[in-house]
Amino acid sequence: MAILDEFLKDPKFLMGVFETMRDGLMIVDTEGIILFFNKAAEEITGYRREEVVGKSCTMLDSDTCVILTESGRQKSCNLFNEGSICNKRCRIRTMDGRGVYLLKNAVVLRDDKDEIIGAVETMTDITSLYMKELEIEELKQELRKEYWFMGLLGKSAHMQNLYDHVRNAATSEAPVLICGESGTGKNLVSHAIHALSRRKDGPFISMNCASLNEHLLESELFGHKKGSFTGAISDRTGRFEAAHNGTIFLDEIGDMPMIMQAKLLRVLEEKVVERVGEHKPIPVNIRLISATNKDLYKLVSQNKFREDLLYRVNSIFIKTPPLRERVEDIPVLAFHYLKKISAVNNKEIKRISPQAIDIIENYNWPGNVRQLINALEHSAITCKGDTIEISDLPEYIFHSKKPEGMEGSDSRINKEKIRSALLTYKGNKTMAAKHLGISRVTLWKRLKELGIS
Repeated sequence: MAILDEFLKDPKFLMGVFETMRDGLMIVDTEGIILFFNKAAEEITGYRREEVVGKSCTMLDSDTCVILTESGRQKSCNLFNEGSICNKRCRIRTMDGRGVYLLKNAVVLRDDKDEIIGAVETMTDITSLYMKELEIEELKQELRKEYWFMGLLGKSAHMQNLYDHVRNAATSEAPVLICGESGTGKNLVSHAIHALSRRKDGPFISMNCASLNEHLLESELFGHKKGSFTGAISDRTGRFEAAHNGTIFLDEIGDMPMIMQAKLLRVLEEKVVERVGEHKPIPVNIRLISATNKDLYKLVSQNKFREDLLYRVNSIFIKTPPLRERVEDIPVLAFHYLKKISAVNNKEIKRISPQAIDIIENYNWPGNVRQLINALEHSAITCKGDTIEISDLPEYIFHSKKPEGMEGSDSRINKEKIRSALLTYKGNKTMAAKHLGISRVTLWKRLKELGIS
């Protein structure tokens, strides 16, 4: 209470407090005339107090408070209408012409009759933070230019070839078939083709053909009439109707039941759908994109996929490369997804150790990018510091089948490498084996072969 009494009794005491603030402080009247300017405000703006007191705040040339007109700079301030400004970013011009970026907070001042008599404003110099944000954004843009394409990530020759195929497919209206292993981004490719096509402003509707039986799949794709079957309590618009003037994406088309394949073929040929329980043809204007992780030609030979439908959906063929064929993209993918995973899990993981990256690059990744993301999620949870180490990686990475062409690589692990790994991990064979990218059993065998005790 004593300090409060000092505030009320001696205004100089309060002004002394203002002078010790790290943030700039400015008081203006209702016309924007500067009445007070503290020491921090002088340091931020480069103006001395005597140069600004009694003058309009427009001299600071704030990009949020001043507009340029034919008659010069004019004040454009909503503070006295809104009553306050909270955490607003702005740029001012200092006395020597430099641009300084501020975080501004302000509130109006009222007298005992509740009349507005002025305003007090604080300013925090965030120029260094702003410039760092610009630098980060520039780096992001550079990364996108080099590695990023419509949600797909990678600069390898395989990915550049894929990007070319996507661009070419987007210029056409012909059906597209995307083939590739699970986790290679077939869904992302379909979205990219739609986003680059002339139908980009139309709907993009997707359906997984393996998720439902033939009766539910027919209802989902073509819709149904109320009462057409048990549970049909209202009319339903099918996904083909919903995709009118846009794109429909049929994922896992190789798992579509044969009866549904015949019905799909009719829709593609006649460009009409009929809802279940109704015989009224409904015209649909769609572009079809399909995807599968199966060999449709093999399914045709096994009488599990219609040959005439295959030729209907296969006008443009695109193959998504597996991750093991574009190893050079793995570090970029790993760091990109690690950043996202760290944010979601509220952790500050900044890097992956070179040894861990070596292990990640040498793994076969049968589940492709989807499996890589899963492995990074596991590693982020087990990681205790800011760097993912070998010990944080999932155990299965160290006991996988070698990629093609890698057979016999264990024999190339010589005495020096083994001794170095054992020395690094103080004789811990499990950690040494992980470092070398082999199983503990394989390390034991090599120790015996090389006569290392």
